[in-house]
Amino acid sequence: MNAFGKTLFLWILTGTLLLNAQVADSTKIASDTTRTSFALPISNPNRLDGSLLVQGQSITEKGVTLEDNEIAKKYDSLWLNELYETASRFPEMLEEVQSPLDNAIVDELPTDTLKARLKRLDEKTPFRIAYNPSLESVIKSFLKRRKGLIERMLTASQFYFPLFEQELDNHNIPLEIKYLAIVESALNPRARSRVGATGIWQFMYSTGKMYDLDVSSYVDERSDPIMATKAACKYLSKLYDIFGDWDLALAAYNSGPGNVNKAIRRSGGYTNYWNIRPFLPRETAGYVPAFLATMYLFEYAEEHGLAMKNAERPYFDTDTVLVKNTITFNQISEILNIKTEELEVLNPSYKLNIIPKIENKPYALRLPKTMIGEFVANEKEIYAYVKKQLDSMEKPLPELVQTKSQIRYKVRSGDYLGKIAERYGVGVSQIKRWNGLRSNNLRIGQRLTIYPRKPYLPKSQKKGAALTPKKGNSGATTLAAGSKVHTVREGDSLWTISRKYPGVSIENLKQWNDLSGNKLQPGTKLKLCDCSS
Repeated sequence: MNAFGKTLFLWILTGTLLLNAQVADSTKIASDTTRTSFALPISNPNRLDGSLLVQGQSITEKGVTLEDNEIAKKYDSLWLNELYETASRFPEMLEEVQSPLDNAIVDELPTDTLKARLKRLDEKTPFRIAYNPSLESVIKSFLKRRKGLIERMLTASQFYFPLFEQELDNHNIPLEIKYLAIVESALNPRARSRVGATGIWQFMYSTGKMYDLDVSSYVDERSDPIMATKAACKYLSKLYDIFGDWDLALAAYNSGPGNVNKAIRRSGGYTNYWNIRPFLPRETAGYVPAFLATMYLFEYAEEHGLAMKNAERPYFDTDTVLVKNTITFNQISEILNIKTEELEVLNPSYKLNIIPKIENKPYALRLPKTMIGEFVANEKEIYAYVKKQLDSMEKPLPELVQTKSQIRYKVRSGDYLGKIAERYGVGVSQIKRWNGLRSNNLRIGQRLTIYPRKPYLPKSQKKGAALTPKKGNSGATTLAAGSKVHTVREGDSLWTISRKYPGVSIENLKQWNDLSGNKLQPGTKLKLCDCSS
């Protein structure tokens, strides 16, 4: 579970949301509560209004024989047809709350104002939303303590919500369900819980397989925003078909339909979420309130002065192209001059930042629309370049020799230990040992001590030899193209520049210009030779 969702649940589960009859107004509960009618009333103190519940019984000469609740029995039958047994989506709750909830005071939100707003939300959604002091406490605590987190979620929502709304509308599902993704994953497509639930919609492995989400060593389609959203819509639609109630469907999405059925039985046959809530697993008891609190915070963000930054690139400003050969994010970055970090955001389902080519299973690359045409127009050259790189990787590696000098490396955005280790020809374990690191986590600006190893090359292969430089009358080293410097223009990438100058590779350009990444700025002057030699 993400930090946002976890905090909501922890606060709710401290006992502050032991909801009572105030949770839903009496008319709604009266109209929405359904139960079976049998002969013998049995008192059950767990009913919210304290009145008697009726449980199915029949009296025979041999005594009392209990009968199953017909409503729960019907739900069981429907779900058994799906041949599916769900697993818990969330990790075990923390044993103790590190920051206990207090009575938050938020001057900007008087109780009467909150009541009126919740009433409006109740009127325009199919969910049962009513004022409760504990729900008020959760909302106000987030306004007091977590405004920055909410604003970050508001910004991220600009990227994903249009996609969610389109799929929800296609499946005739309430658009407010989009807020469920906030509670599930904080809109992180690579979110993974301790029990293995993965992606924006937190699918378990078995659930993903049931809804045709491929999971392999290279690909995890549970992390694909479009495919996972379609699967979530199908799953939620099925749950609604079974329970006929969106609150119960949400509870089943969290804990599984089996646990919801148990709660219905234990409550005596009630099908209102607030009536069966005391009988649900404790994490599910907080799930729907967390969803409602999130809905309020997003629907009334402007009234609370919660600001969002404009999304750098809306989701629908992107498009896909089918990949014909295996290609890596680094290669795409070099060719199209796009940051690998952006590729990861647009293509989160590729676990190793590699798009594989598998027979009869095409995979797509998502790019900004402005780059799709460039990729398609240069496909032949792109795949030839990728093949050339692959062929060179398959050649025997040059001998590595230890250098005596050490360097101090400053961690940059996008760095990780494997990337740094590869750059300097050392192992991740060595970097960790040299710097006393216990984990692979790095922070931007951190200084690392590295004892680099470099390829041992004969003199004929020293850097710059591949250029076959010619001596002009002045004795200066020049290229066949007649230039020693290239000025970067709009649309240039290391790949397109290297193609303009025979004998110059992307690796040369990086080495000669001390480039660690692939991003270029227009106007930058790049050396086209090892001009220091």
